Amino acid sequence: MHQIFGDYINVLPPDRDSLELSFTSTSEDIKNLWRNQRLSAHFLANCFINFLPLDENNPEEEQRIKEAQGSISYVANELIENAVKFNLEAVSHQVKLGIYFLESSELIAVIFATNTVDKTQAETFQTFIKKLLASDPQELYIQQLEASANDHDSTQSGLGFLTMINDYQARLGWKFESLSTIPDLIAVTVMAQVIV
Repeated sequence: MHQIFGDYINVLPPDRDSLELSFTSTSEDIKNLWRNQRLSAHFLANCFINFLPLDENNPEEEQRIKEAQGSISYVANELIENAVKFNLEAVSHQVKLGIYFLESSELIAVIFATNTVDKTQAETFQTFIKKLLASDPQELYIQQLEASANDHDSTQSGLGFLTMINDYQARLGWKFESLSTIPDLIAVTVMAQVIV
């Protein structure tokens, strides 16, 4: 299985700055990562800011730096939170969180997280992705808020993805790949592109 949805960059330029964190997914490590995911997201944002061609001593750029840090931190936190929450603990594949710096006409942070799921989880997630891609994000956000309010046990509201799109203008993409070592397991990479 190899499927791509949304705005996924399959090959990132190798000559760009990047940072990637990998976590081995034993159940105890994942519990610790879950408690410290915000620290990982802030670390990623703070490191990434050093790649930006901005002058920290320029008062006009100080606000832009704070906004970029806030955007990157929020998106990275959402991605690592989902990757940890939905990762299969029974397998020892790594959960990854990373960021790439792209420069075109605008500065773009490409943030990604990878985790491992089974086929049933992948199919459920793909159904949500198709719904997300076919819907108006604002309307779907309201629908999902109402659904979450009515179903307190729901763990798959999609509100984090919708917030990334609506509040941070993130362009999202997803890649599903069967693992060569265990074909019934699927590596899911979620990518968010945020203009900074």
